[in-house]
Amino acid sequence: MKSTGRNPFQVFRDQWAIMSLYERFEQVVAITLSGVIAVVIVISLIQLIRLVFTLLVMDALNSLDHKVFQLVFGATMTLLIAMEFKHSIVKVALRKESIIQVKTIILIAILALARKFIILEPDVDPAKVAALAGTVLALGLTYWLMRERDDRKSE
Repeated sequence: MKSTGRNPFQVFRDQWAIMSLYERFEQVVAITLSGVIAVVIVISLIQLIRLVFTLLVMDALNSLDHKVFQLVFGATMTLLIAMEFKHSIVKVALRKESIIQVKTIILIAILALARKFIILEPDVDPAKVAALAGTVLALGLTYWLMRERDDRKSE
């Protein structure tokens, strides 16, 4: 979108006038979903702050203790995943992209799996770790192949 010196509401109103019924539906869904996820992010942030504050007051914030590490970084990763997901929806709502990009979803899935590795218990079944590792490898390979394809298209 070019900067025309007009406020975003005017630009949105002009774009709304030329949208089809389905495009308007997508816009409403994207804006609503973005708002819902924003509420989830705020609640998650408040819970994370409360968790860290409670651990500080109880003098239990020892990042070497795997339970504390899992709690704090699991909550942090959840917040980051939600923020990345909201960012991808905002791109659609601002009409910078017409649909959610598959590469973004793959990256969010990789983040979710990284979170899963962080919160795994030490006595987890090796087969489960192998399955998760295989999934990360498959998603990473898919992302790399998609990026390679996009790089060739842009040349």
